[in-house]
Amino acid sequence: MAAIWKGALSFGLVNIPVALQSAVRRSESISFRQLDSEDLTPIKQQRINANTGEVVPWERIVKGYEISKDTYVVMTSDDFSQAALPSSKTIDVLAFVAASEVDPRFYETPYYLVPDKSGQKAYALLREAVRESEMLGIGKITLRSNSQHLAAVHVVDNALMLSILRYGNEVIGADEYAFPDKSDIKPQELKMAEQLISNLAEPFDPNQYEDEYRRNLQQIIDAKSKNETVSFTEQTEPEATRVIDLVARLKESLEKTGNGASKTRKGASKRTSGSGSSKPASRAKSGSKSATKKARKTSQRRSA
Repeated sequence: MAAIWKGALSFGLVNIPVALQSAVRRSESISFRQLDSEDLTPIKQQRINANTGEVVPWERIVKGYEISKDTYVVMTSDDFSQAALPSSKTIDVLAFVAASEVDPRFYETPYYLVPDKSGQKAYALLREAVRESEMLGIGKITLRSNSQHLAAVHVVDNALMLSILRYGNEVIGADEYAFPDKSDIKPQELKMAEQLISNLAEPFDPNQYEDEYRRNLQQIIDAKSKNETVSFTEQTEPEATRVIDLVARLKESLEKTGNGASKTRKGASKRTSGSGSSKPASRAKSGSKSATKKARKTSQRRSA
């Protein structure tokens, strides 16, 4: 696989030759062509002048930035060249920050930083230092498009990863929306919700999940190509749980997960065995044994 970018990862006075390789595969979404329904001929996309309705040839098309309604600033290739950053072959790590401080909303595209043979030791040294410190390297990188990206350097297994980050002005703060506070939550409800989460907890395995919409589309395509039909179970939109039903729904969910009821029974048995009721039970057992022994002695005397 061809490298997306080649250069050096730089921190302090240390330069490590690296290549940037994709860490994700392209989406396996199904693509479609637009066709004329009369003869199923593919449709061509054309650039039309909104006023005249005429097709505009490529050589007449320019780029413009709308500064007000129907008023544009035209940008030329020289303008873009002037704004372009010099081709950079270095990822400059500008700072190290605690990994826990970087909100997941900032992460965008991940890449592997693959070391050159000449930089193996320095690569391993930086990787282990980042791993042990639980920090992220924050830097900038300029890719093919001449656009400069904010990036984070972090560790996954034995690899140094570079993740493109969003800039601060690209992330919407949660304070721009209204969210409920926790004042109305009852301790019993919270405890049951935590128990439900515990019952559903399992190790993360992305391979067990599937794009069901894509699967359904593919089944329909396969069936139609053979002049067959396929049907699916109709799904209904779930209704929001009413506050009055919340506890009942939580209890039902706990029972369905299979652990809630059994854990409740175990807890109840522990509470029973810890109370004073167990001692009378043991005394009753010992009393029945002594009564049996007396009956045996009486029968032996009679037989003698």
